[in-house]
Amino acid sequence: MRSFFATYGRNLGLAFFVCVGAWALILIILPQVTMLQSALTAPKRQLDSSIAATLGRDADLCVSVLKTFDTPANQSSGGMGIPSASRMAVPSAGGMAVPSLGGKKEERPYILQCDRASTHQRMVRDEVEEYLDTLYDLPALAVIATDPIETQIKTAELIRGLAFDLEKRLKEIEKNAWPLTLDNFGALTAARYIPMTPEARIEEDAKLSSKLFSLLGLRIEKSGEIYARIGLMTLVRTLSFAILTTALAVVLCYPVAYKVALATQPQRVVWLMLTLIIPYAIVELMRVYAWTTIIDNRGLINGFLDVIGLIDLDAGEAIQFKRSPLTIFVVIVYAYVLFMVFPMLNVMSTLDKNQIEAARDLGASTFRIHRRIIIPHSKPGIAVGCIATFMLAAGAFSVPRIISRGLQAEWFSQTIYNKFFESENSNIGAAYSFAFTVVCFVLVALFMWAMRARLKDFAKVQS
Repeated sequence: MRSFFATYGRNLGLAFFVCVGAWALILIILPQVTMLQSALTAPKRQLDSSIAATLGRDADLCVSVLKTFDTPANQSSGGMGIPSASRMAVPSAGGMAVPSLGGKKEERPYILQCDRASTHQRMVRDEVEEYLDTLYDLPALAVIATDPIETQIKTAELIRGLAFDLEKRLKEIEKNAWPLTLDNFGALTAARYIPMTPEARIEEDAKLSSKLFSLLGLRIEKSGEIYARIGLMTLVRTLSFAILTTALAVVLCYPVAYKVALATQPQRVVWLMLTLIIPYAIVELMRVYAWTTIIDNRGLINGFLDVIGLIDLDAGEAIQFKRSPLTIFVVIVYAYVLFMVFPMLNVMSTLDKNQIEAARDLGASTFRIHRRIIIPHSKPGIAVGCIATFMLAAGAFSVPRIISRGLQAEWFSQTIYNKFFESENSNIGAAYSFAFTVVCFVLVALFMWAMRARLKDFAKVQS
């Protein structure tokens, strides 16, 4: 610290630390705090007050539709002025059901909101079944389609009043209640029932992945039925793929980094230009899409195999690369190879070549030279490359989504995206995201401990 201030001066040093602190606060700490707060907050639509409010709105819409349907002009014309293709009500843009033509006096067609206007609404509970009427002592009321229209209107009005009154009382209770909950994290470990035909059950049980998930307790059999902890299964599968991808990147990039590090300066420039700089001058997304032209059913690989006669594309014998996890591994390694090569290359370049020559003169084999000299010296670079590649691979979104096109099991990043933007479960998505971040940091810490790597060792990568 003293040498830092001595080099840059007190004012410039303080300005640097202020900028770093602001960067960490705005881009790291505050987003994670916000994510954790959202993860510990129950989704509003799962609150009891929201269920009561939904019931009240459904009953209110039911009353509006039934009153419109019950007008003399509407009954004399046989219904409302907007016919549907069948007797089923057609929801409008605002969610209001519009009855079809053909309704007779004292009868009505199916109306969605009236059908849902029942005080026997199931509550959001994990372990037990509870219902709105029994839980809060409401009368068991429902709008019966065979009752006279006037009776249906009165019933819907009564349900509306009860629901909105209950909503007000529940909001007061919820406002004073403890706002935080771990239920969103529980969704990650919850076991879901998986319906299967007997044939599909036999086929699924024979898979190696199913056996492994059963051993890990992620796939459970109860009373002859299969339950799966889908969230944890996706998380474990993603982390396993990321670890395998990182291992593949090390195997492929270590020889390249070693070759370039020991090359002369002109040779090094040529190697870097041809293998790294020129290919990676293209935007990552374009590089990923370029792979689709290689692995498509009529892409370059299948086209070449068809030309040499190994497969017949017209007969549908194309190799389905989109269904193979190995394809995603290869593309991810290609996409993030820079983050593996450059840290190793930077450290290997500082290696004294005389040590290698001395080891060879003493009769050391190539394997022993790498194990005793090169790898120990390159350990900080290998650690940095592995951590960077693992984090990028674990959080990869574009590569698995574009390459697999939905034909493979989704990665955890896709699950988080779906929770936020497809199913609108942002609180559960925040819990998944925060848990994913914590698990990844724990794995990185364990890796650093296994490698006996310290944070100050990473400074060698930049030296």
